Amino acid sequence: MIALIRMRLAGFVHTGRAAAPLLAALVVLSVLYGGGQAQAGEAYGVSAAILFVVLAWQTKVLLDVEPDVQRRLGLVAVGGAGREIAAGLVSAVLAGLPVVLVALVLPWVVGGVTSPRAGDPPLSTGIALGVWAHLLLLLPAVALGALSSRAVTTQAARGLTVLVSGALCAIVFGLKSFPVPWLAPPVMTTARVTVGAVHLPALAGATAWGLAWTAAAVAAYAALRRTRA
Repeated sequence: MIALIRMRLAGFVHTGRAAAPLLAALVVLSVLYGGGQAQAGEAYGVSAAILFVVLAWQTKVLLDVEPDVQRRLGLVAVGGAGREIAAGLVSAVLAGLPVVLVALVLPWVVGGVTSPRAGDPPLSTGIALGVWAHLLLLLPAVALGALSSRAVTTQAARGLTVLVSGALCAIVFGLKSFPVPWLAPPVMTTARVTVGAVHLPALAGATAWGLAWTAAAVAAYAALRRTRA
């Protein structure tokens, strides 16, 4: 399985497809931070919400790089659909970590973070919340990208529809007035939790929500992959 992960990551990088999501993240985040300074937690919360879409798209690109025949050969080589599916998801998570690192470093390069004022939480708290937010939303982003991949949707237009619809639902369902927000990952909720002081119940709730949604989406992805293998 490790060899399959390496092969997928190598194909993603060597074909140049890794450049587009990374450049998109740099452009979007540069525009975000160029609009003015904000507290670390608030800035990172918005950054994580924006990157959710980019990371989901990157996952789709990574999983779509591999030709269908090669994917079937990989399924046989690793000894089952479960290991092949896991290899793809792990590859997507690993590919997302450099993008998250860029998002965590960029605001300091462009001066998008301001020093805490009186009554604001310490800088270390904002940074910790930012790391939490980016890593938490990386997981549902990978799950959404996998659900929109060619191996599941079979058609490019259908995959794009799933990706865009999922991203829009994450925003719309995340509004405070929406009655059943748990139908989408906690993108907007995570952004709100990072503002101000640490609120442990809210952090625990958002974490449980994100992990539960990811588990459900991954289970749906695995089921669909097995029916289309």
